[in-house]
Amino acid sequence: MVRGALMALLALEPDIEVVADISSGEEIVPTVVRHRPDVAVLDIDLPVVDGLTAAAALHEAAPGTRTLILTNLGRPGTLRRALAAKVDGYILKDAPPRELADAIRAVARGERVVDSKLALAAWDEGDCPLTGRELDVLRLAAGGDDVPEIAAALHLSQGTVRNYLTSTASKLQARNRLDTVRIANEAGWL
Repeated sequence: MVRGALMALLALEPDIEVVADISSGEEIVPTVVRHRPDVAVLDIDLPVVDGLTAAAALHEAAPGTRTLILTNLGRPGTLRRALAAKVDGYILKDAPPRELADAIRAVARGERVVDSKLALAAWDEGDCPLTGRELDVLRLAAGGDDVPEIAAALHLSQGTVRNYLTSTASKLQARNRLDTVRIANEAGWL
């Protein structure tokens, strides 16, 4: 319903044409390769393949298409992940409709667009204190994997996995594994 409303609003813009409407992240790359839009407007929270993974894949598969993230995920860590995926713009869904159209135009012109309040929050917040491997372990734990499953998936010993989980909890000053996952999620690191 929201996607349909956005498409209807964008259809009112004389210089913007919507060429495709998809609901799953796995459809993004093939659809963009087929239609070659100037700008792909993506959400992060998509089924199968998330929007940031798709944006990174688009950078390789369709370098002429720019990416604009339109999301509810207004966390500094998520913005950092989006910028690391080389997105061209990042705005929140609660922005006024005119802002979306203006952001699409700016991204199409080659400009970078980032929600100003979120950019300031990202600037003020420190970097993620967790290492890449700690994040790998924590992502699997967040998905419900237990220590033996995480160890097997990452080719680590169970003791090493426990050490990583303890280290992440300590660095984030969390009470337990659930609290560690919550803190990391809220910061946008997972």
